[in-house]
Amino acid sequence: MSDLTPEELRRYARHLAIPEFGIEGQRKLKAARVLCIGAGGLGSPITMYLAAAGVGGLGLVDPDVVEVTNLQRQILFGQKDLGKKKLDAAREHLLDINPHLDVQVFAERFTAANAMRIVADHDVIIDGTDNFPTRYLSNDVAVWLRKPNVYGSILRFDGQVSVFAPHLGAPCYRCMCPQPPPPGLVPSCAEGGVLGVLPGLIGTMQALEAIKVITGIGLPLLGKLLHVDTLSMRFRTLALRRDPDCPVCGSKPAITQPIDYEGFCGISKGPADASDVPTMTVHELKQLRDAGDDHYLLDVREPHEQAICRIEGARLIPLGELEQRAAELPEGRRILVHCKSGGRSARAVTRLRELGFENVWNVSGGIIAWAREIDPAMSEY
Repeated sequence: MSDLTPEELRRYARHLAIPEFGIEGQRKLKAARVLCIGAGGLGSPITMYLAAAGVGGLGLVDPDVVEVTNLQRQILFGQKDLGKKKLDAAREHLLDINPHLDVQVFAERFTAANAMRIVADHDVIIDGTDNFPTRYLSNDVAVWLRKPNVYGSILRFDGQVSVFAPHLGAPCYRCMCPQPPPPGLVPSCAEGGVLGVLPGLIGTMQALEAIKVITGIGLPLLGKLLHVDTLSMRFRTLALRRDPDCPVCGSKPAITQPIDYEGFCGISKGPADASDVPTMTVHELKQLRDAGDDHYLLDVREPHEQAICRIEGARLIPLGELEQRAAELPEGRRILVHCKSGGRSARAVTRLRELGFENVWNVSGGIIAWAREIDPAMSEY
């Protein structure tokens, strides 16, 4: 067990004063190594509070750089960090919070090829991601390596927290969600939005659950899912059960090593989200518009998105209304479809072709690519 220095005894004095926690709890924290997958909205409060609390080792996985849209919720970063690698900025901030911390960074995507290696030397995994392939991958690796997996998710005003740990008698993530939702059904935070303070609330709860698991105090959310509705400030705790037929933690597991998680979640690796979707770039769209070529520009975003920015002349039909309003679309004209970044519009093109529209094209990169490459004065979101 790690000994505490006189300076550490002063630093953690408020912990040591708690009878249920005390010096033994602090020693357990110092001896622990925690891996946080994602250094974004959830990863910011998770890592900052664990650093301040005295966790000895902290691993961070994130390949991204700091962008201005991060600053609304990712409190690890500030204006001075724009353009920096997230993990470089995160390490600097976390060591400023606690110089006793051992920070190990993995500036790479968390994939089936590297997950086992990255997780192996850590005691607890914390899922701070926003996509289903990584959630399933982190769950499976945690099951195989017998590591507690502290789960959190956020969208708009709602959040969830749980602790998955079959080796402690609790279910795993696959017990709760055997199959991912169809692609596009659940929007990402980038598409659906998230209130800036929500990841602070959920991420702090994840950090708390990790501390409880490490120190053995209290009752972690093992076999329980905490759901938070911040608009009504309602907290509900739902019971979860292990699935004896779970393909990963069940009595006869069918999955015993990493798989193609993007394929499992129905995510195509093609450049336009589906290899058979006709696609054009924003530069090609600009050339068509400048040349006056006849086309119908369809925007399949939501009205609140179009209120932020729009391409002049685009007609708005949200993706969820497309099938019911298909009769509004012109027959025989070329239809060019865009959304925020190209995913929803690719699905719209596929559906319109199924409905009999033949000359339909996806604008890859969507209005974000248009703003960055064609019209820099346009607002981004």
